[in-house]
Amino acid sequence: MPLQNRVTPTGDIISTPHRGMFTGNRGIIHDPATKTLLKKRWSSPAWLTCTCEFRGRRREVMAQQSWTELFFLDEATALAAGHRPCFYCRRDDANRFRAAWEKGNRVHNVRMHDIDTVLHHERLDQGRKRLHELLMPLDQLPEGAMVLRGEESFLVTQGRALLWSPAGYSAVEHPPGEATLLTPPSTLRAMNAGYQPVLHPSASP
Repeated sequence: MPLQNRVTPTGDIISTPHRGMFTGNRGIIHDPATKTLLKKRWSSPAWLTCTCEFRGRRREVMAQQSWTELFFLDEATALAAGHRPCFYCRRDDANRFRAAWEKGNRVHNVRMHDIDTVLHHERLDQGRKRLHELLMPLDQLPEGAMVLRGEESFLVTQGRALLWSPAGYSAVEHPPGEATLLTPPSTLRAMNAGYQPVLHPSASP
């Protein structure tokens, strides 16, 4: 039985056999004795996206009283859920993200703590995923942005909208009509300023 540790674009944590391209965490939110999640879905405002391989280190998932290993289909999914690059295992990406975040949000010399504070407000609304109004046409969103229509999440790439699933993306006959923005606005501005998230291979034409 797969563990409940896979994050969707809406920030929910589900059980699925698909692992994805990235891991990450929101602090300690599991019981190592049972390898099950606690009721809380975060214990730290620093929601990180990490590499699955780092200096040959291996961790048994949910086996320690340490950060809870979560998994993401790709970086676009993690960013939509409200995560950002880890400054320890993805330092170069984290620096690029911070530089683009500063440029896009017209601020200077921000600390990652400052970014986490903004993201924490943008991703949660009374404990649930905060949705944002879509202020531009879908095809004008930056590469890697994600939107929600009904219960379905979509990735925007190369002017197309692709349907998200735990296994990957798939083309749709008709693009989503009225949709809301999943990617936090400050992250979206970072994308507009040049940050390019890593996409799952299924997003390629």
